[in-house]
Amino acid sequence: MQTMIGIIGGSGVYQIEGLEGASWVKVKSPWGRPSDELLMGRLGGVPVAFLPRHGRGHVHSPTSVPYRANIDALKRVGCTDILAVSAVGSLREDLAPGDFVLVDQFIDRTFAREKSFFGEGCVAHVGFAHPTCGRLAALAAGAARGAGLRVHEGAIYLAMEGPQFSTLAESRLYRQWGADVIGMTGMPEAKLAREAELCYASLAMVTDYDCWHPDHDAVDVTAVIATLTANAAAARATVAALPGRLGAARGACPQGCDHALGHALMTAPDRRDPDLLAKLDAVAGRVL
Repeated sequence: MQTMIGIIGGSGVYQIEGLEGASWVKVKSPWGRPSDELLMGRLGGVPVAFLPRHGRGHVHSPTSVPYRANIDALKRVGCTDILAVSAVGSLREDLAPGDFVLVDQFIDRTFAREKSFFGEGCVAHVGFAHPTCGRLAALAAGAARGAGLRVHEGAIYLAMEGPQFSTLAESRLYRQWGADVIGMTGMPEAKLAREAELCYASLAMVTDYDCWHPDHDAVDVTAVIATLTANAAAARATVAALPGRLGAARGACPQGCDHALGHALMTAPDRRDPDLLAKLDAVAGRVL
């Protein structure tokens, strides 16, 4: 199988430089319109599809991002791996603004989003104990260090609904829970990638200390944008280096991300909704 990497760019990463044969391609999805067209091309000999999570011009809020359409579109064009880049607040002293974190766990506190491709007419339960792909995350960490970034491997990401930032009470509570960073877009993106049998890694850029830190001002958009701007070039360099580290030929995922649906479908074949199955053609075609 050939590697194809999907890059979901969050706040501060709206494009990829150096993409060979780059062109914007409109992809239709039965799950609605994706956030934007996909920027398709090649990096290091590896096919790449870039999708700005919030759309060019940042038109989608964290709640209105069409997560299902985005993941479906990336799977539909042939992606095997996804690196998701996002901005987060830090809930730990040692995770300073400007640092990058490879997230490996999530606490999902979102409540206003569709979180599964499956449901009535075709029920599925995928394993999600380890929500990111360790192999892909390790390669992303290496690419980030190669770009000169300070990188932390392993962190718990608290996904909040937003779009407002946390209250002080919430920020303190999440620290008591053991969360390391806080953001608004990690969920349900990671869940949907697992259902689509895609390897998924989350590269989070720390922009602030949320509002818990007594020696720092509460988070505001001005401070977030300033940190994003200062680190955007290094983030893009990380993204550009990752395809070469992955390589063109792709073997099976040692963690089993690419076979997550193997034992997940619960609904008997004769009771499955044909309309839903038609929508699942890209996401679950391997098992359907």
